[in-house]
Amino acid sequence: MIEVDGAHGEGGGQLLRMAVALSALTDTPVRVVRIRAGRPTPGLAAQHVTAIDAVAKLCGGEVAGLAVGSSTIEFRPGDGLVPGRFSFDVGTAGSVTLILQALLPVAAAAGGLVRVRLVGGTDVRWSPPIDYFGRVFLPLIRRLGAHVDVEVLRRGYYPRGGGIVEVAIAPTRSWSSFVPSEGVDIQRVRGIAHASNLPEDVPKRMKHAALRRLHGISDVKVEERVYRGEEAIGQGGALVLWAETTASLLGADSLAERGKPSERIGEEAAASLRAEMEAAATLDVHAADQLLVYLARGDGPSRFRVQAVSGHLETMMWLIPQFLSCRFAVARDGNGWQVKVEPDA
Repeated sequence: MIEVDGAHGEGGGQLLRMAVALSALTDTPVRVVRIRAGRPTPGLAAQHVTAIDAVAKLCGGEVAGLAVGSSTIEFRPGDGLVPGRFSFDVGTAGSVTLILQALLPVAAAAGGLVRVRLVGGTDVRWSPPIDYFGRVFLPLIRRLGAHVDVEVLRRGYYPRGGGIVEVAIAPTRSWSSFVPSEGVDIQRVRGIAHASNLPEDVPKRMKHAALRRLHGISDVKVEERVYRGEEAIGQGGALVLWAETTASLLGADSLAERGKPSERIGEEAAASLRAEMEAAATLDVHAADQLLVYLARGDGPSRFRVQAVSGHLETMMWLIPQFLSCRFAVARDGNGWQVKVEPDA
């Protein structure tokens, strides 16, 4: 059994979720201790419990210590990964995209189609908005060989949650390497500005603030969406932007929050995307750490450029080699960083 320090590095939920996912993928029991020890509310939160339970259901695994507030768990994978239909309800506004972060690599290794219905928060703090997941992350892992489709049936926000997402994951037999071309030429920028149960001008104000910050880029289009009634539970919104480049796809986002002007949301998302483009990144700072688990199992070496090495990226580079034979290398490169991934190292 591998023991993982849940407070290492970034020390958050991603470390816990991916330790359990890697345990299921490699059929290696794991014990995670000091879970989120440095957080204001340490231990497992509801979405962590749901994510671990979901992985356990997929592989017939057993978990000791699975309860909100728990600081230690032991996860033992079962007899094999099981295709089929599953449903999980966080019961709070816990992020469905973070649950999918743990589920996807495991479900893609099953022997058949996996369909998952998740109920929780679709656009909540400290997690990728569902439009980032659908428009940036999924296209990136499809390039690597994933066969995943997502449908958003209802939006859900803090504090009630209640959003509904359905995902279909077909098996992936092998993962491709990721070696984008040198030099990044922006082809177009696209985006989705949405608001639910808020004034109808909110998405428009987000959009126009973003367009002002992205002035000088020739092809920029942002779609405005307003959700009402049964389309959303509670009030909320977000702006997700993505740049399609000759080398890759870069994303950025900003979330609506009480007291936060719509214009600030637009400016934040656009400034983040602009920073990625100006650094000639081939993966944005949020996608980089999420893709490592796939690249570490690729059919050849991968490399990508990031504008900054995040704590999440460093933590994943520490965790993954404990389960998989791989090696990571990071080197400064002008105003960015080059990251190399060597599977079977």
